[in-house]
Amino acid sequence: MHKIIIDTDPGVDDTMAIAYALAHPDIELLGLTTVFGNINIDYSTRNGQYVLDVLGAETVAVARGASIPSVQSPLPHADFVHGADGLGNVYPGSEPGKAAATAATLRADARHATIEPVDAADFIIQCARQFPGEVTLVAIGPLTNVAEAYRREPALPSLVAGLVIMGGTVDEPGNVSPVSEANFLNDPHAADALLAADWPTTIVGLDVTHRIMLTDSHLKQLDEQAGETGSLIWNSSRFYVDFYTQSGAAKDAEEPQCAMHDAAAVAYVLIPDAFTVVRGGARVIPDGMAIGQLALDRKGYAYAVPHWQDRPATSVCMAVESDRVREHFLQTIIKHHKR
Repeated sequence: MHKIIIDTDPGVDDTMAIAYALAHPDIELLGLTTVFGNINIDYSTRNGQYVLDVLGAETVAVARGASIPSVQSPLPHADFVHGADGLGNVYPGSEPGKAAATAATLRADARHATIEPVDAADFIIQCARQFPGEVTLVAIGPLTNVAEAYRREPALPSLVAGLVIMGGTVDEPGNVSPVSEANFLNDPHAADALLAADWPTTIVGLDVTHRIMLTDSHLKQLDEQAGETGSLIWNSSRFYVDFYTQSGAAKDAEEPQCAMHDAAAVAYVLIPDAFTVVRGGARVIPDGMAIGQLALDRKGYAYAVPHWQDRPATSVCMAVESDRVREHFLQTIIKHHKR
């Protein structure tokens, strides 16, 4: 059983990741910690509660986290990718007259997921102390919360089972600049601070997530076979798929589709052998024209510049069995609905 915390900025692909984790019998989701990113922290936290409610997991903890980056000024939210509400404009009331037709509404008698009395960083620390060596942090938003938890508790790397990050890119072009991925660009200082820590860290970035695409046929399969979960994923993905098809990584594809970015980080927890990793010291560029770029030392040379001295090895996913991961994601959710 994998005990995990998902640090998230829900987010259409974040919703896929949460659904995937809840559906798999080998995962115990201890909680969601929310962060700014795709939307502001108010929407991020609200969306986390809403997604848990729709997926029937109202008792899963939600801890509100950072509203701004650790050092730099906040960047604009990606409403052109995820919609004004962060969920493809399906949150009830986000589009008057359409919400009830496009998303499962919150039930009047439901026990909605409640906000923890501590913030995200303290929630991470508390869980790590309660279950030493058992908790995997799955960070699928900007890394501000995790970096703050590490700042407050320097022993955190030795208390967790691992840190799996959806972020960055090495060879694949970036999605917010030619060299940068959105989660790392939103708080490059936090990302770089975490990669300086000596803990089992794996980065699942665009080098692999742009290889795992969900077509409308795959998404319709969920809609037809996975109940409310499938409907939520299908409905929320409409805006997201339109972005990918019109101007994103799928603009030349024959069938409308999108990347399942964040769900790939959950897949790494469950089927790590589906991924090929390269290990080396890693940095995230904090400013300038390459801000947010993930730089990986794949050679281990004795470099003359000091920036690479004493960097611990980080595992970075560089190849993936795309069909296997995609099918594992789909079947996990469908089988969970049929149980």
